[in-house]
Amino acid sequence: MRHKNSVKQLGRTHAHRKAMFANMVTSLFRHERIVTTKEKGKELKRISERLITRAKRNMDLPAADEGKKLHNKREVMKVVKDRYILKKLFEDIAPRFKDRKGGYTRIYLLGKRSGDAAEMSIVELVDRKVVESKPAEKEKGKDARKERKAKKEAKATKETKNTEEKKEKEKKAPKEKKSRKKEDK
Repeated sequence: MRHKNSVKQLGRTHAHRKAMFANMVTSLFRHERIVTTKEKGKELKRISERLITRAKRNMDLPAADEGKKLHNKREVMKVVKDRYILKKLFEDIAPRFKDRKGGYTRIYLLGKRSGDAAEMSIVELVDRKVVESKPAEKEKGKDARKERKAKKEAKATKETKNTEEKKEKEKKAPKEKKSRKKEDK
């Protein structure tokens, strides 16, 4: 019986599970949204929210408690190995959730995956930054597409000219070498 065993094993060994969730948490903090299975998403939510809470606690500590701040960072570094992501968590993500008591992530269910019918979900940070694309590109529409197409065609014609010139040089080069060999004899 599995009484009081709250860990979801997901058919993996402890080491595999630990590495998998470390990578998933790092990806979640990097992209602020990832697609995964429903069960992995639920477990990922638990782990990521604990790390965000740990980073939030670091903000509230006074400057005199450098030891506790360092301890919090080292505890998070056990899971998140990337220093850039660690910095982002402590300096960007945690301040965004300063006034929130919990529930830093949300899960959207997507339905079943076509290959193996696994329930899929999106796990994302609640206050994630949305990156907007360039509006100037959208306004141009067909003109921008025509310009890109013209550039590709120009590049292609330039490449064909270069290859033709190389072939002509290669044809001339072997003839010269043969004539030199005859002169040497």
